[in-house]
Amino acid sequence: MFQSVGSPHHLIARRSRAANAMQLNFSQQMKMSQQMKLAPRMIQSMEILQLPVMALQERIDQELAENVALEMKENESDISDTEAEVEAEKAREDVETEKHEREELSMESDREFERLVEMSSEWPDDNLGSGSKVSSNRMDEMGDRQHDAMANMLARPQSLTDSLLEQFGFFNVPPEIGEFGDFLIQNLDKDGRLQGSLEETIMLFGKPITEEDATTTLGLIQMLDPPGVGARDVKECLLLQIKPETPYRDALITLISGHLEDLAQNRIPIIQKKTGLDIETIKAATEELAHLDPYPGRGYTDETSQNVTPDVEITRDDSGKYKVRLLDEWTPSLKISPYYLKQLRNDPDAQTKEYIKKKIDSAKWLIESIEQRNNTLRRVSQAIVDHQRDFFEDGPEAIAPLKMQQIADVVGVHVTTVSRAVDDKWVQTPRGLFPLKRFFGGGTQTSDGDEVAWDIIRMKLKEIVDNEDKSNPLSDDALVEELKKHGYNLARRTVTKYRKNMDIPSSRQRREY
Repeated sequence: MFQSVGSPHHLIARRSRAANAMQLNFSQQMKMSQQMKLAPRMIQSMEILQLPVMALQERIDQELAENVALEMKENESDISDTEAEVEAEKAREDVETEKHEREELSMESDREFERLVEMSSEWPDDNLGSGSKVSSNRMDEMGDRQHDAMANMLARPQSLTDSLLEQFGFFNVPPEIGEFGDFLIQNLDKDGRLQGSLEETIMLFGKPITEEDATTTLGLIQMLDPPGVGARDVKECLLLQIKPETPYRDALITLISGHLEDLAQNRIPIIQKKTGLDIETIKAATEELAHLDPYPGRGYTDETSQNVTPDVEITRDDSGKYKVRLLDEWTPSLKISPYYLKQLRNDPDAQTKEYIKKKIDSAKWLIESIEQRNNTLRRVSQAIVDHQRDFFEDGPEAIAPLKMQQIADVVGVHVTTVSRAVDDKWVQTPRGLFPLKRFFGGGTQTSDGDEVAWDIIRMKLKEIVDNEDKSNPLSDDALVEELKKHGYNLARRTVTKYRKNMDIPSSRQRREY
């Protein structure tokens, strides 16, 4: 006889198996696995490589202030002296460590040493030798640099809000209108327009004010400079800028009030039919419309423009070869402090010795990271220049397709190293100032099988559009055929994409009547 699935015996057996499966099994197991972890030194090298020259200068100033074992080289003689001292220290380190351990075992009396942070108060300045002198000179130079930076700092430009509040203050208005006017001004967006409707702004104001007073206040703000501020939409912004003496005033008001979309699509015949204006008047009014600013607030900004400092300079020698030179005048040469190297050899206590060694190792890592950065940047830049020689000879129209992997293969580094080396770096060339990333880009093949960069195709596309018959502009299909005549076989969607990216209007919008 078969036992039913729902019988008590079957349920007990199933619960017993489930209980056994849920028992925890505690055991020790050995497992081998490989993990790749970046050492702190490698992380620091990558960070230093990615820094542009001015950021590197700030990093060095920070390290000079924090690391007592790091100093600036005063002159060229410091280079050989410091390097020799460091090498000698490396050779003596093992011997002295072994000797120190033997002496520690044989000595029974305790030795007391002052900590490193108390050395400056224990020893007079005249016994510190070159250490204090270099530190003093370093502090003087850092102070001079900070003073120069403050002296050349641009004054904060006046913002749109500051300008409008200053102008609005000249109106002799009741307190409630003055307070609401300040609130309105502070609620304008960066384009100078009112955010939301006037009714919504009254509700946000949260204080008693009539709609009539609110409308009067908004009208006062719309009288301020720049013309067009305080508008609630584009139409009102443009209409506020039309004066009684504006040429084609009536035609402008008509076009702005009801035909902005038709103007954007260049539907001149439709506008002519709807308004009864002749084409010449419409074209003349459109030219006047181009002088109006739909974003009057954008003339003000709270941000100051940043100067670009090139990291690399490219020059041409007498033989016609282009050479790379790092512009590192802002970057001081660094060395290990001889004073603290000497203190390390004087056999300090274990805590002091560990502190000094830590600072010296940190200084060595920084110096080596900077040298590695400069060497990598120089090699990467030279490889770029060698590949883009035609660019420097004939101009941007001769730029060649280039991928970072190609430069990585030439230099013998990983592609991410090339990416970090060129990131936020600028190069001064005989043809102007360019970001290093400017020389990288994809491309395609011509009908002859030659590689051509996308930049060249974009320039050719612009040239074709500029020289077309504006009364019968080329469609995207026609642009494809024109590019094919020059050897560039591209799909229509590719041409359309580049036309839009270059802000080239469609053929209908480019047509002139």
